[in-house]
Amino acid sequence: MVARKPRFSLATVAVDCADAHALADFYRRLLGWEVTCSEPGWVLLRCPEGGTGLSFQSEPGYRPPVWPERPEEQQKMLHLDIRVDDLDEAEAYAVALGAARAAYQPQDDVRVLLDPAMHPFCLFLR
Repeated sequence: MVARKPRFSLATVAVDCADAHALADFYRRLLGWEVTCSEPGWVLLRCPEGGTGLSFQSEPGYRPPVWPERPEEQQKMLHLDIRVDDLDEAEAYAVALGAARAAYQPQDDVRVLLDPAMHPFCLFLR
């Protein structure tokens, strides 16, 4: 007999990086989210409308992932998919904030960018 399932609710996705405050500031400006908690080496962002948050944690031994993945290189553990209204406009805005367009673009209707810590993230149309 299986025990009654307890309630689970995803509250936050934590992202490791070299500088939590710098990366959180990038995503704060990109997404328009608010800093709801800030400590040395850790920052929490939340969407003003609610939902799952993003936290950023400084890791002294952080190694940025490579995109596309290559054997023997640091692999990405996750990536963010961000819905936008206009790919060109959203890409230009993200790049102005410090992102870089990835050299490898696997789909025409998705833009893969790299945040300042080199995590890939995807922009896609609504």
